[in-house]
Amino acid sequence: MAYTDPAQRNQVTVLQVGYSRQEEGDESAMRANCTCTLVRCRDGTNIIVDTLTAWDGDHLRSLLGQQGLGVDDIHVVVCSHGHSDHIGCNYLFQKARMHLVGACASHHDLYMDHLDSGNPDEQLALDSNAEVVVRRSPGHTLSCVSVLVENSQLGGRVGITGDLFERREDIDDENIWMDAGSENEKVQREERSKMAQLCEFIIPGHGPMFSVTQSMRCKLKEDATSNT
Repeated sequence: MAYTDPAQRNQVTVLQVGYSRQEEGDESAMRANCTCTLVRCRDGTNIIVDTLTAWDGDHLRSLLGQQGLGVDDIHVVVCSHGHSDHIGCNYLFQKARMHLVGACASHHDLYMDHLDSGNPDEQLALDSNAEVVVRRSPGHTLSCVSVLVENSQLGGRVGITGDLFERREDIDDENIWMDAGSENEKVQREERSKMAQLCEFIIPGHGPMFSVTQSMRCKLKEDATSNT
C-alpha cells in the first residue's frame, strides 16, 4: 500500500554527506568519509546506514540528537561494507538488535545466517512491514550490501548503496568508482545498472543523494552489457 501523506511514509534523512578526494600535495594519500543515513520506519524501527570513522563518535551523537534521537534509539546498524570509514562508530550502538557489516549479521557474539542462501536477489527485511530491506550489491567489495526503502517521504524507492556508487558523477566518468577500488568491476557494473532500475533515488557512498533519470539507467545498462 502506498501512502500519499509524507508523514505516514518511511523517513530517509542523510545525516552527513560523504566525500572522497586526493590529499593535496600527496598523490599517495586521500581523504574520505562516508555518507551516513538515518531511516525512520513507519513501524518505529530506526536504522542507521554507514557510521563514519572511529573519530566521529561525538559528531554522530550530535547528528542524531538533531533528529531527536540518541544512540540507544537505533535498532539496526547497517554498514554497506567493512571499510573503516563506513564502520567506525558501530561501537556506539550497543542496544541495537542487529549489526550488519556487509552481508555479515551479528548481535554480540551471535552470528546469524542471513543473506547466505546463494540467491543474489535474496533480501532481508529490517522492519515489520518489509518496506525496508537489505540486499547484496557486490563489486566494490564482494560482501557489499545496499538498503532499499519503499514508501519513502520522497515519493519513490531509495537505494542507500554505499560505494556501489561513489557519487553522481561516476555515472559519466566510471574512473571515479574504479579508482576507488573494485573487487569485481564486471559485477559492479551489473549491480549499478540493476540498482538504477530498482530505484528513483540513490544515496551513494561519498556524495549527496541524487534522482535517477531514464538516461542514467540507459547509460548504466549500456556500461554493463558492453563490458561483458
